[in-house]
Amino acid sequence: MTKVIKSPEVDAALKAGKPVVALESTVISHGLPWPDNLRLAQELESMIRKIGATPATIAVMDGELRAGLSAEDLVRLADGKTPVRKISRRDFGSAVAKHQLGATTVAATMLVAHWAGIKVFATGGIGGVHRGQTGDVSADLIELSQTPVAVVCAGAKSILDLPRTLEWLETFGVPVVGYQTLEFPAFYTPHSGLNLVDCVENPQQAAALLKAHWGLGLTNGVLFTVPISEVDALNEADINPKIDQAVAEAERQGIVGKDITPFLLGRLVEITGGESLQANLALLRHNTQVAAEIAIALAQS
Repeated sequence: MTKVIKSPEVDAALKAGKPVVALESTVISHGLPWPDNLRLAQELESMIRKIGATPATIAVMDGELRAGLSAEDLVRLADGKTPVRKISRRDFGSAVAKHQLGATTVAATMLVAHWAGIKVFATGGIGGVHRGQTGDVSADLIELSQTPVAVVCAGAKSILDLPRTLEWLETFGVPVVGYQTLEFPAFYTPHSGLNLVDCVENPQQAAALLKAHWGLGLTNGVLFTVPISEVDALNEADINPKIDQAVAEAERQGIVGKDITPFLLGRLVEITGGESLQANLALLRHNTQVAAEIAIALAQS
Protein backbone atom coordinates (compact mmCIF):
# COMPACT_ATOMS: atom_id res chain seq x y z
CA MET A 1 0.00 0.00 0.00
CA THR A 2 1.29 3.44 -0.92
CA LYS A 3 2.40 5.35 2.13
CA VAL A 4 0.15 8.29 2.96
CA ILE A 5 0.98 10.30 6.05
CA LYS A 6 -2.26 11.05 7.88
CA SER A 7 -2.63 13.85 10.37
CA PRO A 8 -3.35 12.64 13.94
CA GLU A 9 -6.94 13.91 13.56
CA VAL A 10 -7.54 12.03 10.30
CA ASP A 11 -5.75 8.89 11.48
CA ALA A 12 -7.82 8.72 14.67
CA ALA A 13 -11.09 9.25 12.76
CA LEU A 14 -10.32 6.53 10.21
CA LYS A 15 -9.27 4.02 12.86
CA ALA A 16 -12.51 4.69 14.77
CA GLY A 17 -14.64 4.35 11.64
CA LYS A 18 -15.74 7.98 11.86
CA PRO A 19 -16.65 10.08 8.80
CA VAL A 20 -13.84 11.77 6.90
CA VAL A 21 -14.11 14.11 3.90
CA ALA A 22 -11.23 14.67 1.51
CA LEU A 23 -10.56 18.14 0.09
CA GLU A 24 -8.32 19.04 -2.85
CA SER A 25 -5.50 21.56 -2.55
CA THR A 26 -5.26 23.05 -6.06
CA VAL A 27 -8.11 25.40 -5.16
CA ILE A 28 -5.75 26.79 -2.49
CA SER A 29 -2.58 27.15 -4.54
CA HIS A 30 -3.90 27.67 -8.06
CA GLY A 31 -7.54 28.69 -7.71
CA LEU A 32 -7.72 31.82 -5.57
CA PRO A 33 -5.49 34.77 -4.66
CA TRP A 34 -3.87 35.19 -1.25
CA PRO A 35 -5.30 35.52 1.41
CA ASP A 36 -8.75 34.53 0.09
CA ASN A 37 -7.41 31.05 -0.67
CA LEU A 38 -6.32 30.46 2.93
CA ARG A 39 -9.61 31.74 4.32
CA LEU A 40 -11.57 29.39 2.08
CA ALA A 41 -9.44 26.37 3.03
CA GLN A 42 -9.93 27.15 6.71
CA GLU A 43 -13.65 27.76 6.23
CA LEU A 44 -14.27 24.45 4.46
CA GLU A 45 -12.37 22.50 7.10
CA SER A 46 -14.26 24.28 9.88
CA MET A 47 -17.59 23.58 8.16
CA ILE A 48 -16.87 19.85 7.97
CA ARG A 49 -15.97 19.71 11.66
CA LYS A 50 -19.12 21.58 12.69
CA ILE A 51 -21.29 19.14 10.73
CA GLY A 52 -19.64 16.24 12.55
CA ALA A 53 -16.99 14.86 10.19
CA THR A 54 -13.21 15.21 9.90
CA PRO A 55 -11.63 17.19 7.04
CA ALA A 56 -8.64 15.75 5.20
CA THR A 57 -7.11 18.31 2.88
CA ILE A 58 -4.73 16.41 0.60
CA ALA A 59 -1.40 17.60 -0.79
CA VAL A 60 2.22 16.64 -1.39
CA MET A 61 4.36 18.32 1.25
CA ASP A 62 8.09 18.22 0.49
CA GLY A 63 7.64 14.92 -1.33
CA GLU A 64 5.35 13.34 1.28
CA LEU A 65 1.76 12.38 0.46
CA ARG A 66 -0.41 13.92 3.16
CA ALA A 67 -4.04 13.42 4.13
CA GLY A 68 -4.86 16.12 6.65
CA LEU A 69 -2.75 19.26 6.83
CA SER A 70 -1.55 21.46 9.66
CA ALA A 71 -2.33 25.16 9.84
CA GLU A 72 1.25 25.83 8.74
CA ASP A 73 0.87 23.49 5.74
CA LEU A 74 -2.19 25.41 4.55
CA VAL A 75 -0.30 28.69 4.77
CA ARG A 76 2.63 27.28 2.74
CA LEU A 77 0.27 26.18 -0.02
CA ALA A 78 -1.54 29.53 -0.01
CA ASP A 79 0.97 32.32 0.50
CA GLY A 80 2.87 31.97 -2.80
CA LYS A 81 6.30 32.18 -1.17
CA THR A 82 7.26 28.66 -2.33
CA PRO A 83 6.53 27.28 -5.83
CA VAL A 84 3.67 24.77 -5.69
CA ARG A 85 3.49 22.10 -8.38
CA LYS A 86 0.07 21.12 -9.68
CA ILE A 87 -0.14 17.37 -9.11
CA SER A 88 -2.13 14.84 -11.10
CA ARG A 89 -1.62 11.05 -11.12
CA ARG A 90 1.30 11.24 -13.55
CA ASP A 91 3.22 13.69 -11.34
CA PHE A 92 3.45 11.78 -8.07
CA GLY A 93 6.71 9.94 -8.74
CA SER A 94 8.55 13.05 -9.87
CA ALA A 95 7.19 15.23 -7.04
CA VAL A 96 8.13 12.65 -4.41
CA ALA A 97 11.60 12.07 -5.85
CA LYS A 98 12.28 15.81 -5.96
CA HIS A 99 10.78 16.46 -2.50
CA GLN A 100 8.46 19.05 -4.00
CA LEU A 101 5.53 20.97 -2.60
CA GLY A 102 2.46 19.99 -4.60
CA ALA A 103 -1.26 20.71 -4.73
CA THR A 104 -3.49 17.84 -5.82
CA THR A 105 -6.06 18.02 -8.60
CA VAL A 106 -9.36 16.12 -8.46
CA ALA A 107 -7.70 13.03 -9.96
CA ALA A 108 -4.73 13.10 -7.59
CA THR A 109 -6.91 13.84 -4.56
CA MET A 110 -9.10 10.85 -5.37
CA LEU A 111 -6.09 8.58 -5.58
CA VAL A 112 -4.52 9.70 -2.28
CA ALA A 113 -7.92 9.57 -0.58
CA HIS A 114 -8.31 5.97 -1.76
CA TRP A 115 -4.82 5.05 -0.57
CA ALA A 116 -5.62 6.62 2.81
CA GLY A 117 -8.98 4.82 3.14
CA ILE A 118 -11.18 7.91 2.66
CA LYS A 119 -14.38 7.28 0.72
CA VAL A 120 -15.91 10.76 0.21
CA PHE A 121 -14.38 13.80 -1.47
CA ALA A 122 -15.84 17.30 -1.92
CA THR A 123 -14.82 19.57 -4.79
CA GLY A 124 -16.23 22.36 -6.94
CA GLY A 125 -16.45 20.87 -10.40
CA ILE A 126 -14.65 18.05 -12.14
CA GLY A 127 -12.69 18.31 -15.36
CA GLY A 128 -14.09 16.71 -18.49
CA VAL A 129 -13.96 16.64 -22.26
CA HIS A 130 -12.91 20.00 -23.65
CA ARG A 131 -14.82 21.80 -26.38
CA GLY A 132 -13.76 21.54 -30.00
CA GLN A 133 -11.68 18.84 -31.62
CA THR A 134 -8.58 19.00 -29.42
CA GLY A 135 -9.17 15.54 -28.00
CA ASP A 136 -8.35 16.93 -24.54
CA VAL A 137 -9.89 14.71 -21.86
CA SER A 138 -9.29 15.48 -18.19
CA ALA A 139 -7.48 12.95 -16.04
CA ASP A 140 -10.36 13.42 -13.57
CA LEU A 141 -12.58 11.28 -15.80
CA ILE A 142 -10.05 8.47 -16.04
CA GLU A 143 -9.61 8.49 -12.26
CA LEU A 144 -13.37 8.29 -11.74
CA SER A 145 -13.41 5.21 -13.95
CA GLN A 146 -10.91 3.32 -11.81
CA THR A 147 -10.74 4.66 -8.24
CA PRO A 148 -13.48 3.86 -5.68
CA VAL A 149 -14.14 7.27 -4.15
CA ALA A 150 -17.40 9.22 -4.08
CA VAL A 151 -16.92 12.69 -5.56
CA VAL A 152 -19.41 15.40 -4.64
CA CYS A 153 -19.38 18.28 -7.12
CA ALA A 154 -21.55 20.78 -9.02
CA GLY A 155 -21.10 18.84 -12.25
CA ALA A 156 -18.30 19.43 -14.72
CA LYS A 157 -17.02 22.95 -15.23
CA SER A 158 -19.30 24.62 -17.76
CA ILE A 159 -16.34 25.77 -19.85
CA LEU A 160 -16.26 22.13 -21.03
CA ASP A 161 -18.30 20.08 -23.50
CA LEU A 162 -20.91 18.77 -21.07
CA PRO A 163 -22.73 16.32 -23.39
CA ARG A 164 -19.46 14.66 -24.41
CA THR A 165 -18.31 14.58 -20.79
CA LEU A 166 -21.47 12.76 -19.74
CA GLU A 167 -21.11 10.37 -22.66
CA TRP A 168 -17.53 9.59 -21.64
CA LEU A 169 -18.61 8.86 -18.06
CA GLU A 170 -21.39 6.57 -19.29
CA THR A 171 -19.06 4.69 -21.64
CA PHE A 172 -16.59 4.00 -18.84
CA GLY A 173 -19.24 2.94 -16.33
CA VAL A 174 -19.12 5.85 -13.90
CA PRO A 175 -22.46 6.37 -12.10
CA VAL A 176 -23.50 10.02 -12.34
CA VAL A 177 -26.11 10.59 -9.66
CA GLY A 178 -28.04 13.80 -9.22
CA TYR A 179 -28.43 15.03 -5.67
CA GLN A 180 -32.08 16.08 -5.44
CA THR A 181 -32.15 16.52 -9.22
CA LEU A 182 -32.45 14.51 -12.42
CA GLU A 183 -30.62 17.13 -14.47
CA PHE A 184 -26.86 17.38 -14.81
CA PRO A 185 -25.83 20.69 -13.23
CA ALA A 186 -23.81 23.13 -15.33
CA PHE A 187 -21.54 24.39 -12.52
CA TYR A 188 -22.48 28.08 -12.49
CA THR A 189 -26.15 27.22 -13.10
CA PRO A 190 -28.36 24.30 -12.00
CA HIS A 191 -29.50 23.58 -15.55
CA SER A 192 -27.77 22.04 -18.56
CA GLY A 193 -30.75 20.41 -20.28
CA LEU A 194 -28.97 17.05 -19.88
CA ASN A 195 -30.98 14.37 -18.11
CA LEU A 196 -29.62 11.90 -15.59
CA VAL A 197 -30.74 8.33 -14.99
CA ASP A 198 -30.39 8.31 -11.21
CA CYS A 199 -30.86 10.66 -8.31
CA VAL A 200 -30.85 10.49 -4.52
CA GLU A 201 -32.87 12.72 -2.25
CA ASN A 202 -30.81 12.65 0.95
CA PRO A 203 -27.48 11.53 2.45
CA GLN A 204 -28.91 8.20 3.56
CA GLN A 205 -29.92 7.27 0.02
CA ALA A 206 -26.49 8.32 -1.23
CA ALA A 207 -24.80 6.12 1.38
CA ALA A 208 -27.02 3.16 0.46
CA LEU A 209 -26.11 3.56 -3.21
CA LEU A 210 -22.40 3.64 -2.40
CA LYS A 211 -22.60 0.52 -0.24
CA ALA A 212 -24.52 -1.32 -2.94
CA HIS A 213 -22.15 -0.19 -5.72
CA TRP A 214 -18.93 -1.13 -3.96
CA GLY A 215 -20.56 -4.15 -2.30
CA LEU A 216 -20.90 -5.67 -5.77
CA GLY A 217 -17.16 -5.51 -6.17
CA LEU A 218 -17.17 -2.54 -8.54
CA THR A 219 -13.97 -0.56 -8.24
CA ASN A 220 -14.76 2.77 -9.88
CA GLY A 221 -15.86 6.06 -8.40
CA VAL A 222 -19.35 7.50 -8.04
CA LEU A 223 -20.13 11.08 -9.03
CA PHE A 224 -22.77 12.94 -7.02
CA THR A 225 -23.79 16.16 -8.75
CA VAL A 226 -25.21 18.91 -6.56
CA PRO A 227 -26.81 21.87 -8.35
CA ILE A 228 -25.77 25.32 -7.23
CA SER A 229 -28.64 27.02 -5.41
CA GLU A 230 -30.88 29.33 -7.44
CA VAL A 231 -29.88 32.19 -5.14
CA ASP A 232 -26.18 31.79 -5.95
CA ALA A 233 -26.52 30.69 -9.58
CA LEU A 234 -25.58 32.93 -12.49
CA ASN A 235 -28.08 33.79 -15.19
CA GLU A 236 -27.81 31.25 -18.04
CA ALA A 237 -28.52 33.79 -20.76
CA ASP A 238 -25.74 35.99 -19.37
CA ILE A 239 -23.01 33.49 -18.47
CA ASN A 240 -23.15 31.20 -21.51
CA PRO A 241 -22.12 33.90 -24.07
CA LYS A 242 -19.31 34.92 -21.73
CA ILE A 243 -18.07 31.32 -21.58
CA ASP A 244 -18.15 31.24 -25.39
CA GLN A 245 -16.14 34.47 -25.45
CA ALA A 246 -13.49 33.08 -23.10
CA VAL A 247 -13.22 29.84 -25.12
CA ALA A 248 -12.82 31.83 -28.36
CA GLU A 249 -10.09 33.94 -26.79
CA ALA A 250 -8.23 30.81 -25.67
CA GLU A 251 -8.42 29.40 -29.20
CA ARG A 252 -7.08 32.62 -30.72
CA GLN A 253 -4.19 32.66 -28.27
CA GLY A 254 -3.39 28.98 -28.80
CA ILE A 255 -3.86 28.07 -25.15
CA VAL A 256 -4.20 24.30 -24.72
CA GLY A 257 -3.50 21.42 -22.35
CA LYS A 258 -3.09 22.04 -18.64
CA ASP A 259 -3.15 25.81 -19.16
CA ILE A 260 -6.61 25.97 -20.68
CA THR A 261 -8.77 25.52 -17.57
CA PRO A 262 -6.93 28.10 -15.40
CA PHE A 263 -7.05 30.57 -18.30
CA LEU A 264 -10.78 30.12 -18.91
CA LEU A 265 -11.75 30.31 -15.23
CA GLY A 266 -9.56 33.35 -14.68
CA ARG A 267 -10.87 35.08 -17.80
CA LEU A 268 -14.45 34.44 -16.68
CA VAL A 269 -13.74 36.14 -13.37
CA GLU A 270 -12.59 39.19 -15.34
CA ILE A 271 -15.47 39.14 -17.82
CA THR A 272 -18.14 38.70 -15.12
CA GLY A 273 -16.67 41.27 -12.76
CA GLY A 274 -16.07 38.63 -10.12
CA GLU A 275 -19.56 37.09 -10.25
CA SER A 276 -18.27 33.72 -11.46
CA LEU A 277 -15.82 33.59 -8.54
CA GLN A 278 -18.58 34.23 -6.02
CA ALA A 279 -20.70 31.49 -7.58
CA ASN A 280 -17.70 29.15 -7.45
CA LEU A 281 -17.20 29.83 -3.75
CA ALA A 282 -20.89 29.32 -3.00
CA LEU A 283 -21.05 25.94 -4.74
CA LEU A 284 -17.85 24.82 -3.00
CA ARG A 285 -19.43 25.51 0.37
CA HIS A 286 -22.65 23.74 -0.61
CA ASN A 287 -20.84 20.69 -1.99
CA THR A 288 -18.71 20.45 1.14
CA GLN A 289 -21.80 20.43 3.34
CA VAL A 290 -23.45 17.68 1.27
CA ALA A 291 -20.24 15.62 1.22
CA ALA A 292 -19.93 15.80 5.00
CA GLU A 293 -23.53 14.68 5.40
CA ILE A 294 -22.99 11.76 3.00
CA ALA A 295 -19.79 10.75 4.83
CA ILE A 296 -21.67 10.72 8.13
CA ALA A 297 -24.49 8.62 6.67
CA LEU A 298 -21.96 6.21 5.15
CA ALA A 299 -20.14 5.81 8.47
CA GLN A 300 -23.44 5.12 10.23
CA SER A 301 -24.75 2.63 7.69
